[in-house]
Amino acid sequence: MSGEQGGGEQGGQEGGLSERDLAVLALERRPFSGPGAKERAVRERLGMTPTRYYQLLNALLDDPRALAHDPVTVNRLRRIRDARRERR
Repeated sequence: MSGEQGGGEQGGQEGGLSERDLAVLALERRPFSGPGAKERAVRERLGMTPTRYYQLLNALLDDPRALAHDPVTVNRLRRIRDARRERR
């Protein structure tokens, strides 16, 4: 990674995370009701493609600032990611 953790523009937000980073984490805390609902929310609320969203999310999972901000969500997603990697 090129020194830009979480892809965030800084701006003095909580823990150094950008507003976009905080919005990604907030979206991950929400339950979604069906196929495509999360992707729709990503496009409508964050204005980005699902592919870009998941790239940013994956970078956030490795960012200690994200872990400090929302340890429950980050640790849950890390476990899911690690389990997927082990199955490959």
